[in-house]
Amino acid sequence: MQTRIVLAGADGQLGRSLQAAVPEGVQLVALSRGQLDITDPGAVAACVRQHTPTWVINAAAYTAVDRAEEEVHLAMAVNAEGPGNLAAACAASGARLIQVSTDFVFDGARSTPYPPGAPTAPLGAYGRSKLVGEQAVQAALPEAVILRTGWVYSRFGGNFVKTMLRLMAERDQLTVVDDQVGTPTWAQGLAQAIWSAIARAVPGGVYHWSDAGVCSWYDFAQAIAEEGHALGLLPRTLALRPIPASDYPTPARRPAFSVLDKRTTWAALELTPLHWREQLRRMLLDYKDNPDG
Repeated sequence: MQTRIVLAGADGQLGRSLQAAVPEGVQLVALSRGQLDITDPGAVAACVRQHTPTWVINAAAYTAVDRAEEEVHLAMAVNAEGPGNLAAACAASGARLIQVSTDFVFDGARSTPYPPGAPTAPLGAYGRSKLVGEQAVQAALPEAVILRTGWVYSRFGGNFVKTMLRLMAERDQLTVVDDQVGTPTWAQGLAQAIWSAIARAVPGGVYHWSDAGVCSWYDFAQAIAEEGHALGLLPRTLALRPIPASDYPTPARRPAFSVLDKRTTWAALELTPLHWREQLRRMLLDYKDNPDG
């Protein structure tokens, strides 16, 4: 018997990565933003009634961190009200929900990784909207899975890795922030974690997922330069200059330290994590073979 899954946000980089890795025995109903507007409670309820899924995966999100400071209402609609609508529809139908959230629910004041139960204190509108979404989901559907992640990239869509590759091909020197620390997450690995959570029917609660290891944005960019050149994606290596975040002001404040403690999630999913640099190499090989995303 097949497990039917409804995927919201199918046109994003995580949504496309999930579609590229659908396990056997899963019937995936992948819906883009144009096909399912999660901010419309009536449309969400009708969709869940129609497809009667066992699980719903919410990969739809407003992710423009800086623009969210001006578009607070839109960020809240997509990141808070939308997940609440999905959770209510799942509660009415008996489906379970995986809500993808973010490391930006934390303020970055710690110097050790954040466990799932750590106090939250988002610094900006984007993080606040995602946290309200978590709370709405948990209130309507206690058995939901909240899966926090961060620094997501893939060959699909726009992200830090692809932006760096473009700029490195165009310029002789780049400056990159070196005092914001986290862990990159290849969307393909995140998709594997989500499929594993479904296969194991993990209990409801908050989970953390990223690849293994820790780095700054500068470290990440340096690795992109080195790996990209080694794979022939960049004609040369170039000089990278580390700068503090204070030298690169942005509308939204970002956590200085957003490393997630993933040990309980890795154990629950029975997955052996790969280091972020190994995952970066795999993504770049994938991108080299599929440059059009």
